[in-house]
Amino acid sequence: MKNKSNLRGFTLIELLLVIAIIAILAGVVFVALNPASRLMDARDSVRKSAAEEVLSAAKLNQLDGGGTYLAAITAMTAGNVYMIGTGTSGCTAQNANCDTDPTADTSCVDLTGLVTSGHLGSVPVSPNGSGAWTSVITGYTATKNSSGTLTIRACESENTTEISATR
Repeated sequence: MKNKSNLRGFTLIELLLVIAIIAILAGVVFVALNPASRLMDARDSVRKSAAEEVLSAAKLNQLDGGGTYLAAITAMTAGNVYMIGTGTSGCTAQNANCDTDPTADTSCVDLTGLVTSGHLGSVPVSPNGSGAWTSVITGYTATKNSSGTLTIRACESENTTEISATR
């Protein structure tokens, strides 16, 4: 028969010490990974990709059009910043959330022609960060300079400087 004094187990102090070490390690890993920052990076990545996708679609459409931009882009005043969307007015309503504000009192520029021409799957809508974006006000802006260079910007960037693509 076994003697109970020969049985060994963990003492309460040993268990508490192990739990404390695991808690400290979990805290360090949680802080190092910073999930909130990772989510911001992911949304910024989506915004960058979408800006480049819209710009590529506009340029492909320009090539297919014999060097002429989509009518909505051609109608843009050089130097003005337009909100991409299907709205016809009020497109500056959320400019407090934009890194580069849309030009005051300008309408949206509707780029759904890129979708109907087959150059773009759908007009992207920015992931919600500070702003609440919809297909009417997408959270992306477009600017055309006097030489025809087009710049697409994400209205907001959370964990980086301004997100833009230019060609």
